[in-house]
Formats: sequence, structure tokens, C-alpha cells
Amino acid sequence: MEETEEEKKDEADYKRLHSFPLIRHSDMPEEMRVETMELCVMACEKHATNNESAAKMIKETMDKKFGSSWHVVIGEGFGFEITHEVKNLLYMFFGGSLAVCVWKCS
Repeated sequence: MEETEEEKKDEADYKRLHSFPLIRHSDMPEEMRVETMELCVMACEKHATNNESAAKMIKETMDKKFGSSWHVVIGEGFGFEITHEVKNLLYMFFGGSLAVCVWKCS
């Protein structure tokens, strides 16, 4: 069965809607938040089938750029309760249902 023009348009709209990061919560300064968000998107796209590798890439980059003790969780359908340093938390969604949480604690 061939897709209609309307179905193709709906699919394209859905992909466009879910191809950008959606910040759920962040207390990072603007510059750090933008850099972290771009890093998360790049890592999730590069390691689309391996969340562990994406998390490792984000953590190692954040440790080098902003000092050590960064933690990263990537996945679908998880809950969390964390303690973090003030101005060092980013919780976002990417690709529809993939959640990324990045935080620093000493």
C-alpha cells in the first residue's frame, strides 16, 4: 500500500517535531546549557543504538570541559531523585521519548 501525501507530511512533521531537544529542567548558566544540550544531541545521534556509549561520551566531555564528577543517565521510562551542585543540572528529552539527565556533584 502506497503512502498518501498527507501521511508523508504527517511523518515529516513528526520527525521534525522530535528532532530537537526539549529542556524539561535546567539550572545551568545559558552558555553551559547550550553547550551541554548540543553535546547530548550529538552523542545521542552518533550512538543512536547504544545509550551507554552516548552517556560515556557526554560524561567524558563534560569532565574535560567543566571539571570532574559529572554523571549522565540516558534512556526511556526511568525515574530519579538526585543531589547535585547548584547550576549544574540539565534534564532534557530528545527524539521523542529518550530522556537525558546530566548533573554534577562533588
